Amino acid sequence: MKITGKTLIELGFKPSKWFSEAISYANSNLLEGQALKDYLQSMAPYVHEPHKVAVDFYKNIRAESEEETRNVINVLATMKELMKTPTISKGAVMPDACPTGAMGQIPVGGVVAAEDAIHPSMHSADICCSVMMTSFGFCDPKKVLDSAHYITHFGGGGRQDLFELPKGFEEKMSCDSFLGDEKSAMLAKTQLGTQGDGNHFLFVGQSRNTGETIMVTHHGSRGFGANLFTKGMKVAESFRKEISPKTISSNAWIPYSEEVGKKYWESLQLVREWTKLNHEVLHQATCDLLKIDPFVRFWNEHNFVFKDGNTFYHAKGATPLDDKFVPDSHEGLRLIPLNMSEPVLIVKGGTTANNMGFAPHGAGRNISRTQHIRNKSGKTIQELFAEETKGLDIRFFSKHIDISELPSAYKNAQNVQDQMKEFGLGEVVDEIIPYGCIMAGDWKVDAPWKKKKVKLIK
Repeated sequence: MKITGKTLIELGFKPSKWFSEAISYANSNLLEGQALKDYLQSMAPYVHEPHKVAVDFYKNIRAESEEETRNVINVLATMKELMKTPTISKGAVMPDACPTGAMGQIPVGGVVAAEDAIHPSMHSADICCSVMMTSFGFCDPKKVLDSAHYITHFGGGGRQDLFELPKGFEEKMSCDSFLGDEKSAMLAKTQLGTQGDGNHFLFVGQSRNTGETIMVTHHGSRGFGANLFTKGMKVAESFRKEISPKTISSNAWIPYSEEVGKKYWESLQLVREWTKLNHEVLHQATCDLLKIDPFVRFWNEHNFVFKDGNTFYHAKGATPLDDKFVPDSHEGLRLIPLNMSEPVLIVKGGTTANNMGFAPHGAGRNISRTQHIRNKSGKTIQELFAEETKGLDIRFFSKHIDISELPSAYKNAQNVQDQMKEFGLGEVVDEIIPYGCIMAGDWKVDAPWKKKKVKLIK
């Protein structure tokens, strides 16, 4: 009897890419009856069913207002659905948590451990969003901010005055399974030295302990990382359809035990390397302009996947405390920004049962940007800006104020710090007191495509 795809379907197997190899082997070895069924069963992929009961998770968060109560309810609801994902073994929520995306998607401020699985949606398109600091010694903070303003670039797209991508990195990228294409190469070159938009910033302040002037940058891997995310989601979805069709699409994963999983992990490390370089070129160019050698420089990501054996810790907006997650750690120090009017915290810490080795990544939000703007509709943008930035040198690169990034758009910074102490989420060892900062602002007001449309109308 010749075995065909129809034979396998009649035996109860769903059409899949393994059919071709199985049919060829079964026919060449004249398999039939129980021997055929046993062989096919061994070839068919194991189907992972979502947990019927959500895996429990640590709740390092407490509501302190009516607005926060609504936010916490939503965070815990989406986290509970997330914890039904079959790969997940444990999880935690940080004090700055807020939902993002559909129900069941990891919230900002969420951490989950997954076995043999990398979930692209859990690091999101903004892969390796991170912060870096450089101490400029006792330099005037205004000089540092002015110099950095001249060097940096916010908004969409890339730069015309390009920073040079190291040849060694280009060579590694060209050999990479996911990043060896022309689009990745173009993005890696043109977006080096850019900070994007949204909540990304360049902050200058002074150490509470020493008085040194410190610059902090906050941004991720830009289009370079987003391009990898798009590819990763497609691969993860192809696995989901075959090995876990009842898992929601946003929680699809790539098994690390598969060759493509190892390749994706390697690509993530390249994105991490590029993102660190993206911070470094801005910091070093500012130092060069001021003719200052950096006193201290270190960084940490807070939106990434961290590997410990066969367990992958997905931190969607959570700072890794444990040095095992940060191979280039500087004395165990980490950076946690709050908002433009509050200090950037310098913290140290380790793994405990409830923190899983992580801390908050900032102050977080209780409501969306759009809702915040609606809530502030009684005052002009200039009035809000003057009230909330008094005494600070706050600049928007586009020259258009974005009120969704003013301090009131974020959770109460003191409450977040109090809960860090309450739940053992790192020890604050220094604070960078704000002098001023630069953000993108509402750069779309003058977006290039809008200018082109105006010219066409004229």
